[in-house]
Amino acid sequence: MKHGGRMVPFAGWEMPVQYTGIVDEHTAVRTACGLFDVSHMGQLEMRGEYAGQVVDYLVTNDVSKLEVGQALYTCACNASGTILDDFIVYRAGDDRYLTVVNASNREKMADVFRRAAEHHCEFEDRSDATALIALQGPKAFEVLARAGSDAATLSQLGSYRFRDAVVANVACTVARTGYTGEDGVEIFCAWNDAPALWRHLVELGSPLGLKPVGLGARDTLRLEARLSLYGNDIDETTNPIEAGLGWAVKLASKGDFVGRTALERIKAEPRPRQLVGFEMTGRGAARHGYPLRDLEENEVGICTSGSPAPTVGKSIGLGYLPASMTAIGTKFLVDCRGRNIEACVVKTPFYKANKPNKGAAST
Repeated sequence: MKHGGRMVPFAGWEMPVQYTGIVDEHTAVRTACGLFDVSHMGQLEMRGEYAGQVVDYLVTNDVSKLEVGQALYTCACNASGTILDDFIVYRAGDDRYLTVVNASNREKMADVFRRAAEHHCEFEDRSDATALIALQGPKAFEVLARAGSDAATLSQLGSYRFRDAVVANVACTVARTGYTGEDGVEIFCAWNDAPALWRHLVELGSPLGLKPVGLGARDTLRLEARLSLYGNDIDETTNPIEAGLGWAVKLASKGDFVGRTALERIKAEPRPRQLVGFEMTGRGAARHGYPLRDLEENEVGICTSGSPAPTVGKSIGLGYLPASMTAIGTKFLVDCRGRNIEACVVKTPFYKANKPNKGAAST
């Protein structure tokens, strides 16, 4: 590859895990700008008079309140209240809704949406026709300012807002969303236009410090921002309440939806466990799947995500602990390949960028 990407299999794709190095790419996003090819994400569209009602019934957040050009983060649950997927819903028109789902869940969620749409609205899986490029970092809009007069005005977009735009002579839809904890955009374009758009953005952004970014730094960036990763922190064995995503479950403001009855019960009952953020206070790094133990060395939980955090300067992690051990400051042990290393529950997010106030997000 031209940029030196080291490729690995990921959700049926060959994806770059890194280009110049995880720490280098991570730092570029925090201090300048990074470019991510996230075209592997699934893109599912619902159209028609009842499309909004169908989508709203499938998700936990309140789609009915979306304006055209506005997006929100949500979960989709099964009847038991556990998470099928988490994703963003975009209201692209009065009767048109786009959902961008996790690549590993594309087929599952396409089946869920397709079955729900029967006799109610149109469904289309647009994943193979549409590419998605994320431009993230404090200099993202400086890069866009070099990509044409229309692109230069995208800094006026509010958070979780989107519109059609021409970027580097390519017709796109640009959303002020992302998965890094930084300001920036995600750019939708036709599949065939993506290579030229990528090259132009690299060329325009390189003098400003832009670097291509792979899966490795994408993971450390989202972990510092305490953004959940499906398959690690959430899946069909976890529910949004224990995962810290209760803010995306609108029991009070919307009607029936899949999983509502179960989630009402879950919210009303004492919580047996909770996903917490922690930092290592001993010498060691937590990793996905490492057991978590109390100070008497009894196994009490599991680490779902963990890594040294370049911006924070510490080894951090997420994991499920019993409710009695979730208070900030609680000490426990992480079993790092047979060595019990001390850790401490801390407030999250671990890192928060100073983003300009360009309108409140829906979530």
